[in-house]
Amino acid sequence: MIEIPSDLHKDLVPLAFLLGNWAGAGVHDFPGSEKCNFGQEVTFTHDGRDFLEYHSHSWVLDKDGNKVRPLESEHGFWRIDADRKVEVTMTRDDGVIEIWYGELADQKPQIDLVTDAVARTAASQPYSGGKRLYGYVKSDLMWVGEKQTPEVELRPYMSAHLKKVVTPEEVERWAKALPDDMPDDGIAFFK
Repeated sequence: MIEIPSDLHKDLVPLAFLLGNWAGAGVHDFPGSEKCNFGQEVTFTHDGRDFLEYHSHSWVLDKDGNKVRPLESEHGFWRIDADRKVEVTMTRDDGVIEIWYGELADQKPQIDLVTDAVARTAASQPYSGGKRLYGYVKSDLMWVGEKQTPEVELRPYMSAHLKKVVTPEEVERWAKALPDDMPDDGIAFFK
């Protein structure tokens, strides 16, 4: 279910499907680094201004699904204009700062992004650009990232399937909003 908060900046309504806390798992595979499964938590929030704030933390998982160590962290800001053009500024823990441009697809909650500018600190690994695809599919957030370096052509390196995290406060709010005439057996509701 996509909710549009009453205090969401009007320009951000097309991005409302991103809002909330998301958690899930994915696969990381890029030449020169360890291939692994990873866990991820992503948060998109707003404060009434014309951008979404983005946080992502991921960690390597062992074969039993337990956290082993941090993998990657990102922080950024997402904007969209009247023509459905999306811009993202992002800072990563590995010393990379990126500016991404893309577009929200017509008639579906899908965003394609491509790096426009990349800045790296001296300590960061080689990196020259990337692409990302985000999509809201059957109430889940899915994404795939591609990257390139001077030595490796653009190729997929990470993808994840994330589910919305529901807080106890949200459950309570939804319960209070249920109609008084809900059927007791739960089956009649679907007839």
